Amino acid sequence: MTQQPNQSGRSDSMQGPKMQIHEVLGGPPHEGDVGRGLTFRTSRGDLPAILHAARDSKLGVIWVCGARGGFGGPAKGAYSRLSESFAAQGITSLRLSYRQPNVFPECVLDLLAGITFFQSTGYEPVVLVGHSFGGAVVIAAGASSNHVRGVVSLSPQTYGANIAVLLSPKPLLVVHGKSDTRLPYSCGVEVHNWAKEPKELVLFDGAEHRLEECGDELESLLERWIPETLRAAPPDQQSISE
Repeated sequence: MTQQPNQSGRSDSMQGPKMQIHEVLGGPPHEGDVGRGLTFRTSRGDLPAILHAARDSKLGVIWVCGARGGFGGPAKGAYSRLSESFAAQGITSLRLSYRQPNVFPECVLDLLAGITFFQSTGYEPVVLVGHSFGGAVVIAAGASSNHVRGVVSLSPQTYGANIAVLLSPKPLLVVHGKSDTRLPYSCGVEVHNWAKEPKELVLFDGAEHRLEECGDELESLLERWIPETLRAAPPDQQSISE
């Protein structure tokens, strides 16, 4: 089935001509990690993922890493720890690697395929979380899909992230370490400036690119922001109630 973009130019699904999910295979977690290993067989190659399923859940988060792909994320495996924690709270997590790491358009397609997976299995709009290169990937995917509730961009690059202006009314959280020597925190400030409200910028003093120095604070922030965003009324309903 091919779904055409709506009047805003956004597509609600990735079951379009560029990439289709043919089947989803389950197995042990990739790289010996926790969770359930998945492989998405797509029209553009196999996409590896790890699922942390919450029982009777309709709330979901998708996590992506930097240009090299993988699953662990920043702060020494924060993605894995948060995914397990959220599963116990009724929130399902999907950690995606990339088919072609560091190829921006292909990585955006990977994330959109993950969104389609959640949407096709009855989940409500999801939150996207990405680090570094992935911090721009989640912004591009979030601006391209109507099945996204909010976006978290950690230590983001600016390339590909100027589309942040199109995210609103979806909330954006930008996090950056002020001692980042790989991507200076001015990148995070610029991404935040590009976006419209609602948006939030959190800068951690003394934190480098992988945010290891502020790991506890980062996890506390995400443990608050993500569930609040997922459980908040959709932006259109908020505007009606206001």
